[in-house]
Amino acid sequence: MDVATDLPRRRGGRPKTTSEFPHSQLDEQPDDPNPLSLLAKRAFGLEGVVERPSSVSVPGARALVLAEDRPTGPPVAFIRGREFAHFHPGPDWSLHLVLADSMADLAIERGWAELHLIARTEEFPGSVVMVYAPRDAAEAEVVWTLLQASHAFASTAPGI
Repeated sequence: MDVATDLPRRRGGRPKTTSEFPHSQLDEQPDDPNPLSLLAKRAFGLEGVVERPSSVSVPGARALVLAEDRPTGPPVAFIRGREFAHFHPGPDWSLHLVLADSMADLAIERGWAELHLIARTEEFPGSVVMVYAPRDAAEAEVVWTLLQASHAFASTAPGI
């Protein structure tokens, strides 16, 4: 999928989310968490990614961290340190990840995400977004595409 041209519109309205910390999804979680488990397995298999507890999220959040021996993209491609994304535990099941600004804007416009409460501020200058929990396998495929875009943003050294 060419994300820039093929990202479909998410069906239905946006889920309810919190307006304070922790930034969480409150409804529209999947009935079957299996597609999300498979998505996490794929995400932690991305090249150069190690799993760690999140340095910024709720207890139980599983962070995607770029390994120390890997080149990195721009500082705005990371939430903190080398963490560029994390999965929230149930019952939330949403994800936070960093996308290039244009990709974040597209994901938001198509209904897949919303800006983190403090994104594009001094604390989080980049486009940290909450990607809504995929409700089924088809939505998990779209979220997989966004995760790959986040990984590419985090792992592409400037000038490459």
